Amino acid sequence: MTKARVLYWFRTDLRLHDSPALAAALKLNPEVFYPVWTWDPHYVYSQQVGPNRWQFLLDSMKDVSESLTELNSDSQLFVVRGPPATVLPALWKEWGITDIVWEKDDDSYTAERDATISSLAEKAGVKVHVVLGHTLYDSAEIIKAGKGSVPQSYQAFRKLVDKLPKPSLPIPPPTSLPSPGPTTLTKWKRSDHAVDPWRLNDLNREWREEGSTERDLSFESFAGPEGDFAVPTMEELGMVATSEIRGGERRALQRFEEWMDDNEKVAEFKKPQTSPAAFEPPSTTQLSPHLKFGTLSPRTFYHRVLTINRTSSSTPSEPPESLIGQLLWREFFHAQQAATPFFTRIRGNKVSRYISWALQTRYDEEGEMLSHEEMEKAFEREEPEAWERFKAWKEGRTGFPWIDALMRQVRETGWMHHLGRHSVACFLTRGQLYVSWERGAEVFDRYLIDWDPALNSANWQWLSASAFFHSFYRVYSPATYGQKSDPTGALIRRFCPELAGFSDKHIYTPWSASKKEQEQAGCVIGEDYPERIVDEKEAKEKCLKLMKAAYDAKLHGDDPRVLDGTADEYLESFLPGKVKPTREEGISKDGKRKAQDDSKAGGGKGSKKAKQTTLDFGKD
Repeated sequence: MTKARVLYWFRTDLRLHDSPALAAALKLNPEVFYPVWTWDPHYVYSQQVGPNRWQFLLDSMKDVSESLTELNSDSQLFVVRGPPATVLPALWKEWGITDIVWEKDDDSYTAERDATISSLAEKAGVKVHVVLGHTLYDSAEIIKAGKGSVPQSYQAFRKLVDKLPKPSLPIPPPTSLPSPGPTTLTKWKRSDHAVDPWRLNDLNREWREEGSTERDLSFESFAGPEGDFAVPTMEELGMVATSEIRGGERRALQRFEEWMDDNEKVAEFKKPQTSPAAFEPPSTTQLSPHLKFGTLSPRTFYHRVLTINRTSSSTPSEPPESLIGQLLWREFFHAQQAATPFFTRIRGNKVSRYISWALQTRYDEEGEMLSHEEMEKAFEREEPEAWERFKAWKEGRTGFPWIDALMRQVRETGWMHHLGRHSVACFLTRGQLYVSWERGAEVFDRYLIDWDPALNSANWQWLSASAFFHSFYRVYSPATYGQKSDPTGALIRRFCPELAGFSDKHIYTPWSASKKEQEQAGCVIGEDYPERIVDEKEAKEKCLKLMKAAYDAKLHGDDPRVLDGTADEYLESFLPGKVKPTREEGISKDGKRKAQDDSKAGGGKGSKKAKQTTLDFGKD
């Protein structure tokens, strides 16, 4: 019998400890073993990824490559640059691969990509092995246990997973590795992996401009500049990172051990009681980026906390606030993503309530999402006031120091405490600005190191009260919320240094200081720091009226009225003083039939551009 020639495809599992997929690959007793990473132009160009997340990823790739070499001097992480559907089949043929193994993932892009790779492998006679490891539970098993769906409440989800087998114990890292075979690429040509179609629509161009380069250079060859399959560099990407949060399995395990060393802190941990203003050091574990990139195993985390809870002299906290509770939130949102088509947007999303947000994602007449550039032009042209306010929020110049400091923090460091995320998300959506959560999710996509498509989309739906959370009238104060945990405004003074001269009394509300006090602080509002872009109380009242109307209308993203563009008109009828229509009014027979067809695909051929609310949001 021919011995296995295994290609192990690393993705978001950049570790050697407790890697079930890696263990499964080695159990094949391979004659040769190739650890491979495909440097995918989809992420380099078509997904908004800022320098800080790239730095963390490259750290993690380099670290795991060094660990592989420590186990076998002939081995490393072989980084092959090009689209997976192009480079993997070429590698199978060139290197005589019989088996490919990878860790299971559940977001929409990876699901589509992996299905393509599986199909290509089957045609090539290569056996595919997909193994769970990125989450504690298999989302498919959760959906099966839920009879085709996932409970929409955390409590009901916990009851469901409690009936499933408990996550198995973590396994040790390998102590040796088989050598790879020859790594020649004799038949490959530069033109075989051209990335120009991706480069034309580079969503990360602004970062390269800041890095003083005209374009990304990481695809100039299949195997890197020296032909040695090396991990790309920030210089090749043309980017400069600003965060001190660094990646890698060794860093992950060091930080993990430091946290687990304090048994009482671990057992008593309650996330809502941690401070959103603490940043040096943060008040939480800051291990989420390591879980995202797989430099820390979720099973290792889970079982260590369980052990500490059983042996601690303290009374352990309970989910959802505890550390175990936080891991289960991650499972909850991954399962929601796996069960919900179009989970990262509103249109077609069955769990997201439809609300008449400004700056909603735009689609063409065929139901295809507009390009990033086309969409921005449409926002600037059709909703200029909302667009300017959104940009002020994104850039940290709203005139509210707490909001601005948090937004500058995430851009500079790639991280923000979860209660800080609550504050800025509430302010953008249901609190003051009434802008679609889709725009906020995109900004976090750009800036957060721990960005995860499932957690990012779910949390934005939660915080905008579009799904999972329904008390939309509970609004964080953009002016005073931070004072509860940091009366001195340390976070503001760090990330909005122009405000550092204000007293503790005025640091959160500098507009309340007299002109003389502003001058003494060296910061005149309207000159050295922006005026508030809205009156927070007046804007809140307008948001609450619109939110209540949306809740009364009870539309979701897969509703025919959303798909055919009549939803906003329908929602306006639920505002105070309006006559409420019946559910069937306002849609022609043909229009309703077409919308029902579209609902199956989340907005397909024949669907129209979504209309925007006509309610004047005023000059605050």
